[in-house]
Amino acid sequence: MPRPTSYDRETALTSALTLFWEKGFHATSLKDLEAALEMKPGSIYAAFSSKEKLYSQAMQYYFEASLDAFRVEMAQAQSPLNGLAHHIRSYASLPLDHPHRQVCMLLKTIIDTQTTEPSLAEQARNHLDDIRTEIAMAFRDAQSNSEISAEANVNQLARRYQANVNALRVEMHQGGDGAGIYQLAEDMAAEVERLSVAP
Repeated sequence: MPRPTSYDRETALTSALTLFWEKGFHATSLKDLEAALEMKPGSIYAAFSSKEKLYSQAMQYYFEASLDAFRVEMAQAQSPLNGLAHHIRSYASLPLDHPHRQVCMLLKTIIDTQTTEPSLAEQARNHLDDIRTEIAMAFRDAQSNSEISAEANVNQLARRYQANVNALRVEMHQGGDGAGIYQLAEDMAAEVERLSVAP
């Protein structure tokens, strides 16, 4: 019995995401996509119209999965500030083959397509902005819980937090030693915890 179309599409997007994330938009050939998706060129274009649209949908899939995972992590945390600190620490304990030990796909997209595929770069920037807004909401929740100062600028805190996470992932992508990565993540998490005004 053939698999449902929706399952096939999710499988194809997952395979495309893995390939695009590793090689980038320009370095990924149609032959690469054929092999990864196990689809003929005609089937790929019938399903996704173009390489650019396939990349766009794979990036959307990545963004939604990342945002959902962050929301789940925050919902399970003891408190918003605790959740934010734990999120940073969690990167240091990822298995060596985990995809999130790479540079964020959204950042990689901006670098790869800024001057050649501006619509993809803009989509990536918009997704990063949406993630930063979600982080700011977590800091705002911490503010509402009296965990951090009522005068704190949650948007600036979110910008700093996102920059730290991205920097940590760059270090991991470069293959930094485990102890160094752990300490860097710990320093960043401690920076978040120092915002606490709780007695």
